[in-house]
Amino acid sequence: MKQIVRTTQQIGAALRRRRRSLALTQAALGKHTRLRQGTISRLENGEPKTQLQTLIDVLAALDLELVIRPRTKADPGIFEDIF
Repeated sequence: MKQIVRTTQQIGAALRRRRRSLALTQAALGKHTRLRQGTISRLENGEPKTQLQTLIDVLAALDLELVIRPRTKADPGIFEDIF
């Protein structure tokens, strides 16, 4: 699963897709990460005030990792179409 995300909403959508592909509910993911279901919901909805550690914990629970690299020089509109 390789995805380019540039907004909090795109990150949230990618996490939601991964969680669902693993057949996890938000509550089950929350229990695994020791986060409230509401916190998982806010993260998936792209709320911008999520703490970085929360994101890292959820990525780990979903067996995902964050890769930092230079931005792709394509039209940003093509990324919006993905989501």
